[in-house]
This record gives sequence, C-alpha cells and structure tokens, in this order.
Amino acid sequence: MKKSNSQSRASRSESAGTQSPWFVRFVLKFLVFCAGLAASAALLMVIALSIAWPNLPDLAAMTDYKPRVPLRVYTADKVMIGEFGEERRNVLRFNEFPDVLKSAILAAEDDRFYEHGGIDWLGVARAGLANVAAMSKSQGASTITMQVARNFYLSSEKTYTRKFYELLLTYKIESSLTKDQILELYLNQIFLGRRAYGFAAAARTYFGKEVNDLTPAQAAMLAGIPKAPSRYNPVSNMSRAVARQHYVLGRMHSLGYLTDSEYEAALKEPIVLQSGNTSGSAANGYANLHGEYAAELARLLMFSLYGDDVYSRGLNVYTTIRSDDQEWAWQSLREGVLGYTRRAVYPGPIGQVNLPDGLENNPEKFDEFMDQVLEQYPDVSGFQTAVVLQASPTSVTVAKSSHDIITIDDKKLIGVIARSLNAKNKGQPQIVRGSVVTINKMPDGAWEILNLPEVQGAFVSMRPQDGAIQSMVGGFDFYQGHFNRVTQAWRQPGSAFKPFIYAAALERGLTPATEISDQPFELTAAQTGSNRGWKPRNYGNAYDVSLTMRQALAKSRNMVSIRILQAISPQYAQEYITRFGFEAEKHPPYLPMALGSGAVSPLQLAAGFAVFANGGYRVDPYLIDYVTDAEGQVLMRADPTVAGDAAARVIDPRTAYVMDDLLRGVAQYGTAARASATLKRRDIAGKTGTTNNAVDAWFAGYTPHLVGVAWLGFDQPKSLGSRETGGGVSLPIWMGYMEHALQRYPEEPRPAPPSGLIVQGQNMYFSEYPPEESVTRLGLDAKKDSIDDLLESLGVTEQSVNFIPAEELTD
Repeated sequence: MKKSNSQSRASRSESAGTQSPWFVRFVLKFLVFCAGLAASAALLMVIALSIAWPNLPDLAAMTDYKPRVPLRVYTADKVMIGEFGEERRNVLRFNEFPDVLKSAILAAEDDRFYEHGGIDWLGVARAGLANVAAMSKSQGASTITMQVARNFYLSSEKTYTRKFYELLLTYKIESSLTKDQILELYLNQIFLGRRAYGFAAAARTYFGKEVNDLTPAQAAMLAGIPKAPSRYNPVSNMSRAVARQHYVLGRMHSLGYLTDSEYEAALKEPIVLQSGNTSGSAANGYANLHGEYAAELARLLMFSLYGDDVYSRGLNVYTTIRSDDQEWAWQSLREGVLGYTRRAVYPGPIGQVNLPDGLENNPEKFDEFMDQVLEQYPDVSGFQTAVVLQASPTSVTVAKSSHDIITIDDKKLIGVIARSLNAKNKGQPQIVRGSVVTINKMPDGAWEILNLPEVQGAFVSMRPQDGAIQSMVGGFDFYQGHFNRVTQAWRQPGSAFKPFIYAAALERGLTPATEISDQPFELTAAQTGSNRGWKPRNYGNAYDVSLTMRQALAKSRNMVSIRILQAISPQYAQEYITRFGFEAEKHPPYLPMALGSGAVSPLQLAAGFAVFANGGYRVDPYLIDYVTDAEGQVLMRADPTVAGDAAARVIDPRTAYVMDDLLRGVAQYGTAARASATLKRRDIAGKTGTTNNAVDAWFAGYTPHLVGVAWLGFDQPKSLGSRETGGGVSLPIWMGYMEHALQRYPEEPRPAPPSGLIVQGQNMYFSEYPPEESVTRLGLDAKKDSIDDLLESLGVTEQSVNFIPAEELTD
C-alpha cells in the first residue's frame, strides 16, 4: 500500500512537471499584455498631456497685482449700484489678511493645504469612505488649489474632460506658485455672495468693516460661505449661516487655532450685520440696492464712448437715479408681479424627491439631504427652495433646513395653492411630502408657497422738467436675463395712447365739449380693403348714444376714439405724434392707431406724457448726470433740455393745458379714479391702457413734478386673463411707487390758463375756435349712424380710409 502511494505521488509530480511550461508561458504572456496595456496607457497619457498642457491657462495673471480700477456706477445720492471691470475685487497682499481669517479658511476648506501637493489623497480616501458609509455624496475632497483652478480658469460643466483639465491645472498652479500665493489668490477672488468677490469686499458687504477688524466669529462666518454662497451667507439665510459658522469654529478649535476661551466667546458672540444691509451705501463697496438695470444701461452708454478701456480707467458714473426712488420702484413692481402670480393658477411643485420618514429629526442628515436638493433646485429671484414635510387641505409644513421649518396655514395663502392640495383635481400636480416648492417671504414677514412668476413688468419714472430718470426697473429679476423692458420692449400701448390722438384733435378744432357718437359700427371687407371686415367694440361692450371728448377719455371709449382719428385723418395724427418722440413708422396711419395698435417702449411713453406734464415741451430722458476719473476730475456733465426753452416747445401750451385737465379727470372719476382716491391728491393725471385680449396692461401717470409708467405682460405675448386690465394690474404698481415718491412734492394749485384759451366752466375753447365756431358734434348728424354717413359728413372718400387686418387690432 505504501508502495502504491509513493507511485501515485511520483505520477502527480511527473504530471505537474509536464504542465509547468504551459503555465509559465501563460503567466509570461499575461505579464507582457499588462505591460503593453500599461505602456499604451502611459503613451496615451503622454499624448493627452502634450495636447492639454499647452492649452492650460497662463498663470502670469495670477501673480500680476496691478489691479485695473473698474468702472463704478452710482445713484445721484452716491450709492453704488454697479461695478464693472476685469477685476471687481479689492486686492490685498497675503500679509494684509489677518491670521484669524486664514485659520478659519484652512479649517473650513483645507486643513492640510500646506502639506499636500494640490490634491489631498488622504482627504480623497476619507471622503470616499464617508460617502460609501452614508450611501450618498456627503463629503467632498476639493482642496483650495483645486477650487482656484475650477472657479477662476475653467467652466463649471460636469464632464470628465473638465475634471481632467482641473487636475492638470491644479498641478500646474502648485508647481508655479507658492502656497502663500495660492491662498492669497483664493482670499482675493473667491465669490462670497451678495456680489462680493474676495474676503475684503465681503467684510464690508456683510459687516461694514475692514478685513483686519474681523473677529473670530465673523471670520468663521465668512469662511463658511464659499461652500454654497447663496445658502450660507447671513443675509439670505442666517440660521444656516450660523450653523455653518459653528462648524467652522469647532474645526478651528480642534485644530488649535482657537483656545477654549476664544472658542466659547466666539460661539456666544451675536452676529450683527451692517446697518442698512438691504439698501447699501457707497462706502461699503457693493450696494444691495436693486439698481441693476440702470447700472447696466449706464455701462452700455459708457462702453459706446470708451470701448473696452472703460473697464480699467477708474471712471465713476453718477446717474440721475435716486436710491430711495429706485427701491420703491423695485418693491412696487415686484409686489405687482407677485400679486398677479397669486391670482393665476398655481402650476404645482417644481420637483419631487424621496424624503425618508423621520429624516427631519436628524438635523445633520437632513441638512446634508437639503444640500443635495438645493444643488438641483437652487434659490432664485428672491425665492427660496423648500421641501414639504407635511401637507393637508388646510396647512403645509415646509423646511429650508433642519433649523428652518415653516408651517403655512393662513386661509388666504392656502387658497393660492388649494388646487394642488386636493387629490380630486385630476391632472393638477399635487403637493405632498417630498414635494420641492419655492417659497417667498412677504413684506409682513409671513412665508407663502408661490411659483416663480412667468409674467414680466417694467417701471420707469422721470422728472418732466428736464427728463432726469429717477428710477428704472426693467424686469422682475435682472439676473434671470438682462433684457431691459423699459428701453428695449416694444409693446402695443392700447388706450394709453389715446391722449396723443385727442391732443391732435384739439388742434383741429375739437373741444372737450364736442359730442361724439359712441355707437358701434361694422366695416365690410370691401370697406377695409382687406379680405375681412372689422367690428371694433368698447371694453365690456358698453355703449352710449354719444359722449363728450372729456367723458370718452375718462371712460376710455374706443368708438369715440376711432371717430376722432377718422375726423382728423390718420395721416395727420401719425405726423403729430412724432412731436412727442414717437416714431412714425411704428404707428402706421390706420384707424386702429386710435386704439394704440402701434409700438412704444415704457421710457418712450413716459417721455410722451412728460410733454403734458411740463406744459408742452419735449425733454429727452437721460440717465447719466456726470462722470469723473479716478482722481475725481469731472470728465463730462449732462446738459439736458429744460422745459421752458422755446426751442423745446412741441405743442401749443393750450393743448397741454387742456389735455392735463382731461387726464386729471381720468384720475379723479375715470378708469384711474383709484389713483386720486388712494393718494388723496388732485394734481394726478394719467391714462390706463389694456390691449386686445389683455396682452399688455399699462398705466401712464404724472404730477407736475414726476412722471411714471408701469407695464405688465408676458415676454412672449399672450393674454393676462379676461379680467385683467391696466387699471387692475399696472395702476397699483404706479401707486405703490408714487405713495412714497410724491411725499417730497406737496400738491400745488393749477396754474392760470394760458393766453388764447377760453374757459367756460369745464368747457375750454381755443380763441381761433370759439364756441360758435368749434366742432360741436361728430358722427351724430346722419339719420343712420353708419361709418359711411360719418365719412360722408366729414367729406372723406372711401379710398382715403386705411385699415389693417382685424386680428392686429387692440381695444
């Protein structure tokens, strides 16, 4: 038996010996394959490096600390509203930053910054383990050098190519600059929210002090912002900023940057933001005043003069904007847009996430969860993102963070979103646990669930004496698009254009007392000269037998306006309106011009109404008052046309006086009667305007000292809704601004009528058209009140009538 076992072992040994060469060959081939693969990978890497490395940004600019002084834009009362330049930062040297700030940044962002070579592999491993344990991306491993590479030299797109370039650039930065230089760059250029770049600017923006005066508590709060500037800055979200600050202070303490007593004192120190943080001042760097549209327009005007040099010459542009007026205008327009949005149908949540039961009871985990939500649904346009914790038909509880949990149960606020709280509304997205919603803080401090507005608006005000623009808001949110609707949006003015047609009629012999038919009429296709007829109507299909010019303007009757235009001829009206600054080509000489079917911008309409406000003078709007160089020397100063200059007169002073009287009637007992009643003034004049299907809503109004125009509509024209009018949506915006702005202008009695104007009670006549010679009736003498009779009574042939297709008409 033993012999048999020995033979067996010998046999296996012999068999193994015969297989060894094959196994060795396999191993050798595998090793050769791996070596070839590695060589190929190395070759590819060398090729990639040879291609990518020369394309990396030049780092010379990183060490060039000769900052070009930017273009700065100020209001008339010297509040900064814009800064434009290649460097929008207050650059300091490394040793000018306090050690406590440097320590806070290292503790918050990269405590091994002085030990690693740009990529902290130990940190990468630690973050990877933490993320695997948490089953989510709860930690990152970006170093300060990687942030410099990512934020200042590369795009933010999330691709492998960008990541590859980021790693290469990180190594290039580390090999080219010292650690202190890299940290200096970070300190000077990182974005810290509220339009502040660099910690020196942020210290002034948030605390109104120089960076060297920061306390450990303030340094820790600033150091916590770069992680998410929109969420961790103390103006937008104090509670999250404080939570982040406490984390940074804890890290500073554990790393030995703060003693026990310093740590405890910093935790107890109250955070006091600079006084007036919501409005800003010229002394604290960037102002928080909402003057972006005006600042951008000033920039464009300066660029047209200086080109790219404007961003490095240190020019200071002082505009005509008043900071208080600007903020009132912004607030009023915002509330007008939000008011319309509340009345519109709530579209539902902006998203839905899987919110585990009870997660909100774990503050740390919930805040990590919210960070991920906010990365996908960031705060925008003053709206904040929140996740619904609980929803019922009577209340909704939402959370912005573990420390910000809000319950909304006000019946009025719940009513706005009621359709999304009733499961019976099939097809309506519902608000449930895990719904992502946008919330808005109302002026009274209450929170509401509201969708980001789709509707847009514009508001502008100016002095009628010289055209100085006092406020300008070109849209709901400048940062969602720089399109300035005050100057760039060309919209149909609707009935807001009627005063200019009435003014032309006054100089053709009509008077406020002229009786004009208000009866409906219809034109055939043959009469319009097109392939369809035209049947204009009054708003609400309300008609009278006849109205005086005064009554018709107050009630904004379309039938009367059309008859007036036909009486004076569209061609004459087209020429006449150019006196107010309107462009003839944008107002074709057709009858619908009487209903405002042309195109105007809000600023152009404001300038037109200024002619009525100042007694008949055309003053061009202007924004820039004067410009100085970096040393304060005045380089240019505006020389505006002033009302009273005979060369600027464009209409008869009597026409201006009578139109002012008629427009005051509109604001006292007409479609804008709410203006005088609410503001309790009798020197207000103006006109509402609503175009066909309520696509555009206007109010243009003024006093002797201030003109304002408000517009509301969609950028892609569509109806605001059958119940929306200029008096309903735009007049409140105008009043919201004027209730503040007019406080500095006491009401004044009307001046005496100009020479050559005969006043008999409410009736007014030009001396060349006395009562017995003026036009007393229009469209009322024929037995049958048809357009044919009207044309015949006026001596107008059918061939002289001009029309446009019916679908282009406005109410």
